[in-house]
Amino acid sequence: MKKIYLFCSAGMSTSMLAKSMQEVADEHGLPARVEAFSSGKVSELVERDEPDCLLLGPQVGFLFNEVNEKFGDRIPVGVIDAGDYGRLDGERVLKYAVLLIKTHTA
Repeated sequence: MKKIYLFCSAGMSTSMLAKSMQEVADEHGLPARVEAFSSGKVSELVERDEPDCLLLGPQVGFLFNEVNEKFGDRIPVGVIDAGDYGRLDGERVLKYAVLLIKTHTA
């Protein structure tokens, strides 16, 4: 089961995107758990849950360098495309997460 965690400033629209991504994963039989959290919880959740992918919402994209520097050697980190985010395109964002997981070199 791959754990894909999304982070944004408040967690509202990101939780809708996470739900859309989970529906796509379930439809295709992909063993994934997609959840959304506030960006303030990144460190806590990485240490506790060891997720397989961290995706930052466009509004917290400025945190990419900091998060990638801290965890990028263990976990792939990406920023969700603003267009995909705005459309709540769960399929495209899920594909992006899977690509990050597959191409990550620890």
